[in-house]
Parts: sequence; structure tokens; C-alpha cells
Amino acid sequence: MLRSFTVNSAYDNMRLDRYLRNKLGNIPQSLIEKNLRSGKIKLNKKKTKSSVKIKLNDKIELFNFYFKEKIIQKKVKFKPSNIVIKENEDLIIDNNDDFVVLNKSAGISVQGGTKSKKNLIDIFSKSKIFDGTKPYSVHRLDKDTSGVFIIAKHRQSAQLLTSLFRLRKVHKTYLAICHGEIEKDTGEWLNELIRYDNGKKIIEKAKTLYKVLDKNSNSSLVEMKPITGRKHQLRKQLFNIGHSIYGDQKYNSSNSFKGINKQLMLHSYQLRFIIKDKKYTYKALLPNYFKKLLLIKRLNIPN
Repeated sequence: MLRSFTVNSAYDNMRLDRYLRNKLGNIPQSLIEKNLRSGKIKLNKKKTKSSVKIKLNDKIELFNFYFKEKIIQKKVKFKPSNIVIKENEDLIIDNNDDFVVLNKSAGISVQGGTKSKKNLIDIFSKSKIFDGTKPYSVHRLDKDTSGVFIIAKHRQSAQLLTSLFRLRKVHKTYLAICHGEIEKDTGEWLNELIRYDNGKKIIEKAKTLYKVLDKNSNSSLVEMKPITGRKHQLRKQLFNIGHSIYGDQKYNSSNSFKGINKQLMLHSYQLRFIIKDKKYTYKALLPNYFKKLLLIKRLNIPN
């Protein structure tokens, strides 16, 4: 396919690469250079350079040159009210010189996306706790998952904590209420979980140790210690064995999402790690809706 342009007086003495961007959109410089070298872009039927100045009535030809500009939505920062800031400050379990630990509420994201939405990083960036610094995210916790979450206070602690999570030196314990009676009381789940990244299929190995704390004919309370940290790992693994978590609207074996069942019954209960020979252990109290469903399902947490 051939496309051609004739330079008018408005573009006289303009660089060729700048002219192409004016006509076609925000083309990457590397793409322009590549097509000039291969002869897919010619000036007056000759190969040329991107820096050449074009003149009135010059003819520019493009051979099989395709480009569609991507429209990238900018992340919009969430602007928290003083009430929202205070509500989240009240959830703090520990506040030291290096990081903050809080009992994250369900329904709030860790970081903002392309749409304006409530998230912890934007909230704590306005908190007096982070005066003179800024909050750093060091690990993931799904929007609808509650429980222990860490936010670093400066770059050095962020790098250290991120490394501990990546090297699996942070020991995590989750609690979940799931559908049905899990047959084996203890064991491990080993899976090859599938996810997609920009249409590309990715298979990742996942490992979790589990222990059923209580169960009956229709529900189970399970404690899980993920060894790997795959996206939605615990939710996928429970779904794979036919015992999806109550309130999980993505990985579910039941369509019952009425009342309290709309809440995802997955809670980050405990984190343990060591920094400079000092042991840190943090536990997060269960949300009221979680405790309410335990009562409804007649499940108990052992003392």
C-alpha cells in the first residue's frame, strides 16, 4: 500500500520526522528510523534521513507503513477527604520509622488505576504520617481482600521489603471461608496456574500449604500459607478443587451473591519476617462480616 504527501507552505523547512508526526500521530522515533533505513519512507523517491529539512512541493511516499497511535489514559490521583484519611489511619497496627502496617479494609485498592478510584497510596500520601516522605507499595493484596498490609516510608525500606517478599522471606497466612467440605484436613496444593498478559498465555507454578480449621457439610474454614505469590493464587486454587471462596465473583462454583455473601471471605491474617535479626509478627483482626458468616455457617476458629 502506497501513501503519499506533498509538502505545502505550512511545513516548509520542517524536519521530516516532525512532519510525519504531524501527519500520522505520535510515531516512535525508532519506528521512523527503521522504515527510513528499509526504504519504506522516501523523499522525492530517494532514501533519506529523519533530520532532513523538507521543502515546499517535496513529495513524501510511504510504502506499507502502518501506524496506529495508542491513546494512553493517564492515572488520575484520588483526592481523599480528611474523613477518609482518618478512617484509614485508624486501621494502623504498627507505625515505625521504616514502614506502616495496617489492617486493610476490603473494597479498597492498593494503587490507583486509569480511572479515579480510592486507593491506599493516594490516601496515605496526604496523611501526616508521611510528612517529608511518601508511601511506597511493597507487595500486593487484592482490592476485595482484607487484612495485614505493609506500606514503606522511604525508598531504602521499600527496596528491602520488596526483596524480602520476592525472595519468599515474608511468611504469609490467610484465612478463607469456602463452599463445601474440603475432604483432606491438611496438605499442599501444587498447580500450574494460567493468566494472560496482553493476550499472551502465561503458565506459572503455584504452591500453597493448607490446613482446614473447621468444616461441615456445606462450608469450610481454611488456613493457607502461600509459598509462591501468583496473582489470585489462593482464589484460583480453591476454585480448582471445587471449593470457591464465599463472595468470589470471578472464581466461583456458586452463583449465590446475596447479602453478606457479596463480600470476599479472604483475609490476610498474619505476616512474619526478620530484619537485622529482629523478628516481626503482625496479625489483623477479622472483619465483622467475616465473623458473622462464621456464625451463620457454624464454623469456629480454634483457640
